[in-house]
Formats: sequence, structure tokens, C-alpha cells
Amino acid sequence: MALFLSENDVKQVLTVEMALEGVESAHRDLALGQALDTPRARTRLPQTALHLLQGGLPAQGVLGYKAYTSNRSGNRFLVHLFDAASGQLKAIIEADYLGMIRTGAASGVAAKWLAKPDAKIAGVFGAGWQAEGHVRAICAALPLECVKVFSRKTERLQAFCERLSTITGVAVIPAESAEATVRGSDLIGTVTTAAQPLFDAAWLEPGMHINAAGSNALIRQELSEASVRRCDLIAVDSVPTALAEAGDLLPLLEKGRLHSRQLLELGEVIIGRHAGRASSEQITLFESQGMAIQDIAVALRVLAAADARGLGSELPI
Repeated sequence: MALFLSENDVKQVLTVEMALEGVESAHRDLALGQALDTPRARTRLPQTALHLLQGGLPAQGVLGYKAYTSNRSGNRFLVHLFDAASGQLKAIIEADYLGMIRTGAASGVAAKWLAKPDAKIAGVFGAGWQAEGHVRAICAALPLECVKVFSRKTERLQAFCERLSTITGVAVIPAESAEATVRGSDLIGTVTTAAQPLFDAAWLEPGMHINAAGSNALIRQELSEASVRRCDLIAVDSVPTALAEAGDLLPLLEKGRLHSRQLLELGEVIIGRHAGRASSEQITLFESQGMAIQDIAVALRVLAAADARGLGSELPI
């Protein structure tokens, strides 16, 4: 029978390393033509919106979708997994924590393949729920020694840094300013809902890698057009998703200052079809919008781990 996994069940088994492996496998399968992913669809009512991502990983024997609602009271996430051969429901999984860790893992995988391998210092914008997954993932993916975090909500920044230092074993410290967050960093992460660029393009330095994870609509923009134009390589989850949602890229695309053929899918680097970073001086960028196959791959691994431990409740389906 199919299983229902609660948030608590997921938290007991899901690790950052599991998420990194799952997300990387999804991008590899996509690049090899062994995955299907449909860009996010949204249904908007005056008070609530429904968001739907769907896809399939036939090489991993699964297909499914993530559905979530959002309104002023919060967001509610569910991942549905189905067996690719029989079509039978495998699981329904509460996916708030799963989504947070998975979103961070996408940045972690991008940093592994695009940042300088000896990156030591990161600067992160944002100290909210999603920023936690981002910090945990980049600390697992790279030999970081320090993560500087900048947030407009300073009242919770110190507690965030102390907690993430304990979790990661890396020195996570508050940054004094946006400029201090960027300058001297090997890796920059943006995990916010900002409508205006977070930093000046002039602060970027040769060799940096940028993970931009918050701009998933035209009304959101974490990077200025000048910052994007300074990047030597621009990677995305998938080109169709980026063309639909990447708020940092859409203004440049619409003005003809950036072309879709310049966008590189992350999976192309993972399988070796594209070299990725070509020198230690290049500035690289990963624009993360999120894909169903990332959620599905991580959810499949969560299901296996939970089943092995006897977690979850059987569904009468």
C-alpha cells in the first residue's frame, strides 16, 4: 500500500547529503534524456494560489508532482509519488522541510560543479527558512571555512548564525553590510524575496560563483542587469523553466542583451557535455527556479529511508 509521510517522518530521515545526491541525479538524468519536467503552473484566486510542478524519472522508476498552496497564512506542500511502470501511488509526502532542503541542495550541487573547488568564504543574503537549506548545502558541498550572512531582519540574524554554525561546523557569522557580504567571498548566495537588486555589480570579483535562488518571477530581482552581464557563464535548472520564471534574467532576455542559447543547463556540466568553469578568474552564475524532478528524486530517497525504518502510515488507496 501507499505510504503517507508526515513532516516529522521526513525530518527523521532526510539528510543534506541525501538531497545533494538526489538533486544531482535528477539533473544528470535530464541531461541524458532520461527525465521529463514540466515548468510550474499556477492557479491564482483572490486569496490563495495553487502551484503545481510535475515530472518523471523513468530511469529511477518514478513520476509524480508537487502541489502547494500559498496565502497570507502560509504555504502547504505535498509531493505525490507514483510507480513509473504500474502507475500505482507510492506515497504522499508532506514537503515543507523536504522542499527547503531540496532547494538548498540545488545550490549546493551548482557550487560543487561551478565554484572554485578551493572556495573558502561564502556570502549569503537572507536568514529565513530557505536560507537555512542553502547554507547547509554549500557547507556540505565545499570546504568552506566561513559563511557571512546579511539580512535586513537583524533581530534574528545572530540566532540564525549561531544555529547554523552548530549544525554545519563552519563559522557562520553576521555580515556588517551588503558590500561586506560580497567583497572577499568566493561564493555568493541570494535567498530572498527582494524586488530590487541586493548588491552593486562593481563589488563582484574575478573567480566568484553566484547562486541566485530567490527570483522566480518578473516582480522579483536579486541581481542587477549589470551583475548578470559580468558573469562569464550562466547556468540554469532548465532553459524552459528559466525562460518562464527567472526574474533576474527576463529583463535582459526581453531587451535582447541576453539570449536563450547563452543559458547552460546544470546537467550538461554534470555529465561532461560542457566544461563549466573554464578558469579560476571566471565569474559564474546559477539561477535556481526549482524543478519537479528535483523534488521527486529527493522524495524517492526519503521514501526508501522511511520505509526501511518503518516510518509512515499506510493509505487506504
